[in-house]
Amino acid sequence: MNQKYHSPEKDNYPGSKNSLNVLQSIIYCIFSYICTLIYNYTGISTMITVNNLDLQFGKRILFQDVNMKFTPGNCYGIIGANGAGKSTFLKIISGEKDPTRGAISMGPGERLSVLSQDHFAFDEFTVLNTVLMGHRELWAIMNEKNGLYAKPDFTDADGIRVSELEEKFAEMEGWNAESDAASLLSGLGIKETLHDCMMKDLSGKQKVRVLLARALFGQPDNLLLDEPTNDLDLETVGWLEQYLSNFEHTVLVVSHDRHFLDSVCTHTVDIDFGKLQMFAGNYSFWYESSQLALRQQQQQNKKAEEKKKELEEFIRRFSANVAKSKQTTSRKKMIEKLNIEEIKPSSRRYPGIIFTPSREPGNQILEVKGLTKSIEGEILFRDFNFNVEKDDKIVFISRDPRAMTAFFRIINGEEPADAGAFQWGQTITTAYLPLDNAAFFNSDYNLIEWLSQFAQDTNEVYLKGFLGRMLFSGEELLKKVNVLSGGEKMRCMISRMMLKDANTLILDTPTNHLDLESIQAFNNTLRTYKGNVLFSSHDHEFIQTVANRVIELTPNGIIDKMMEYDDYISDPTVAALREKLYK
Repeated sequence: MNQKYHSPEKDNYPGSKNSLNVLQSIIYCIFSYICTLIYNYTGISTMITVNNLDLQFGKRILFQDVNMKFTPGNCYGIIGANGAGKSTFLKIISGEKDPTRGAISMGPGERLSVLSQDHFAFDEFTVLNTVLMGHRELWAIMNEKNGLYAKPDFTDADGIRVSELEEKFAEMEGWNAESDAASLLSGLGIKETLHDCMMKDLSGKQKVRVLLARALFGQPDNLLLDEPTNDLDLETVGWLEQYLSNFEHTVLVVSHDRHFLDSVCTHTVDIDFGKLQMFAGNYSFWYESSQLALRQQQQQNKKAEEKKKELEEFIRRFSANVAKSKQTTSRKKMIEKLNIEEIKPSSRRYPGIIFTPSREPGNQILEVKGLTKSIEGEILFRDFNFNVEKDDKIVFISRDPRAMTAFFRIINGEEPADAGAFQWGQTITTAYLPLDNAAFFNSDYNLIEWLSQFAQDTNEVYLKGFLGRMLFSGEELLKKVNVLSGGEKMRCMISRMMLKDANTLILDTPTNHLDLESIQAFNNTLRTYKGNVLFSSHDHEFIQTVANRVIELTPNGIIDKMMEYDDYISDPTVAALREKLYK
């Protein structure tokens, strides 16, 4: 099943044996062509239609009375609080889960492709064949066709069937299938040397990329992507953003990456108050408009007419600033036509992340001299020299994420460098958010007991205040920390950081495991934070809105630029230097 596919040999092709077979093949081709013309002429539209959809678990209603149409050329970002039913909604559309009531329909002959979450399902297949299998009909034709050609007793009936298969194969551009699959894999960072490897021999992060290529393969009519940017580096996320921006069919996506949602989405579907509401516009439009509506709700004295004018002005400004894309004009028109009454405050709860430095940092923050670090003989960075200046918010990036983690651990005294030294200023106090926090939660403490380990003031009311800011309350405070989810652990670690009143924050991939609301709150507070920030992240928007300096760690030196991230990645001089240093 894992064999390569090839063109039929001339002496085995049925048309050379029997002219009747040739005539039948021609008739079949003409019939297929006429059917295609009729289909195109009638203008049958393709779309996903959701009718009267309800989903209920016991007494809990996730959503009800959902009626929507998802049309080609649009990308719909599905957003909602954790547990709102975003992934479940995609599973209902894919047929993996049944709704309580209602139906999902698609156009005749439409193909649906879903990003698989099972990383072991294709372990016995090669990487390339795993991608090809994403187009089930094409894969079945390839297998049947090659099986017939391999028969030693090739019959006239086999010849008729092969001619039918060859016609379908050509219609699906089957002869380009392997090169198209290879192109997707390369774009997603899977080197050509791995294309013939077995899936079981790949790392977890490599498998994620292959499964994403499998979902994208063959230009499906409808594409469902649940957290497609997980485990992707910033460059690969950029490639995916570009790919989906040019995708001409229907896409539904769930993601915690705001820049990704803003880059690819023409519409936002918000799951809130037990309902699904569709907005024209991306995540930023939804967030800013819902925040404006919330502020207006709190302004009891403002007249309704004044509020309406404020919303109209917001829509005009936002539509004027819509990012350039193929959907710009239509999106702008849809935003401008938006009914003011549709803009409502969200029921989302945002954490109260507040960092308040107990003292202002002096002029000497951090001095690094000649730092070098390797892992098992592989150089992560060499002879690293730099100074942190007052008000610096530095993002550290590298093609090898181990470099940032190693650097942060070194300057926090958790592991030694191979060479070099560093010196913190006398006025500097730090708070560190590590990439791996598992060691902090190996106990059966409840949340209050856990946080008290890191506090000078162990008053329970005081500690509850910090946990409350991170949305822990009531019975949750008595939960044992060794059973917390990844997101809950991150919220505890942020509570711990807030206790320190530090003037320098060190953050190793701080958005991991956090929901959109927590990421947004974290992002907002770092933008106005009065101290220094040293951080790494896979979140483009987080980097762009926080960092004022970029340092890239490579095995052959560093690149250190006082500029915003978007300017950094688009600078041709920087691009040339990067290629040189990574050789």
